[in-house]
Amino acid sequence: MSEKKDPSVWEGFKAFLMRGNVVDLAVAVVIGAAFTNIVNAVVKGIINPVVGAIGTKNLDHYSSCLSSTCAGEQGIRILWGSVLGATLSFVITAAVVYFLMVLPMAKYLARLEARRKAKEDTQEVIEVTELEVLKEIRDALVAQRGSGHDRQ
Repeated sequence: MSEKKDPSVWEGFKAFLMRGNVVDLAVAVVIGAAFTNIVNAVVKGIINPVVGAIGTKNLDHYSSCLSSTCAGEQGIRILWGSVLGATLSFVITAAVVYFLMVLPMAKYLARLEARRKAKEDTQEVIEVTELEVLKEIRDALVAQRGSGHDRQ
């Protein structure tokens, strides 16, 4: 009487960590964090100076005041420049991820799918051809048997 043991919590945890999805996700998070620094540098070093040609170089200085006075810490200030800077960072990040990662991967996967489909179609043609040859052999054998019975 052998009892089947349930996998231990440690074994289940190891199996979870070894799944491809978890490792891929971890790599994506690390790469994304490193990439964020690049995007922030582009926004700070290129986008902000271009915007600065119109006004200030630091987008955080763009704001609007909702109350009658916004001197120092007083008043209600809406920091729309910070929102604009974050939006620009997001759009740049999304564009780079799409054009440098998603689009090439989609094209690569489409090519792989086309190759697989072409190989599958070729396999199907070969199978159909083999089937036709086998039918011809069968018909020839039937014809030979028929002519052989006539002689006897």
